[in-house]
Amino acid sequence: MVLWLLLLPALCFAQPNTLPPEEKAAGFELIFSGNDLYGWDAPAGNWAAEQGALARVAPRGGITYTRFKIPDDFELRFEWNVAPGSNSGVYYRPGQYEYQVLDNQRHRDGRFPDRSAASLYYFAAPSRDATRPVGEWNTGRIVCQGTRIEHWLNEEKVIDLDYSDPKWKDAIGRLRERGADLEARGRYLHLQDHGDPVWYRSLRLRRLRR
Repeated sequence: MVLWLLLLPALCFAQPNTLPPEEKAAGFELIFSGNDLYGWDAPAGNWAAEQGALARVAPRGGITYTRFKIPDDFELRFEWNVAPGSNSGVYYRPGQYEYQVLDNQRHRDGRFPDRSAASLYYFAAPSRDATRPVGEWNTGRIVCQGTRIEHWLNEEKVIDLDYSDPKWKDAIGRLRERGADLEARGRYLHLQDHGDPVWYRSLRLRRLRR
């Protein structure tokens, strides 16, 4: 058995990759079935559907959902897990616009709050470290409406900001230096390969109305 299979975490939540009736009624769409990579593009062939998870099985690049672009105003719900010391991320708008996925205890980025798990990478730190131990699944949620951004981790809202507030001026400058424009829209959802094993499942997306 290859090493990445040995690292694959046990599936510990009930009925992953399903769309509960209340989420369906709210407009969510399930974008990963758990069975195959329909709608996903991994040019390097280094991602696979394994044991109900979208698994990065070799370090050769990220994977992109290509059926449609992320709406301007949206909510994304997902579950994630990492191997010890792993780093990944969910890119949902153009540029360095990332929900960080990380083993906070072992990866060096965990020492920096604005690069830790559930941060808006290099921009805003989560209110606290709400991660579960490595080997357990975490739930994530991203909510964007206009200039407001929320990041959730294990049912806790750990980021809630309006980047039009002048207090974020310096952080906006730092992010712009890394190629991100907070006003930009129209990216395909992308899951990062940072060279480490990572798993995603139960990815659900809906458009929000203003």
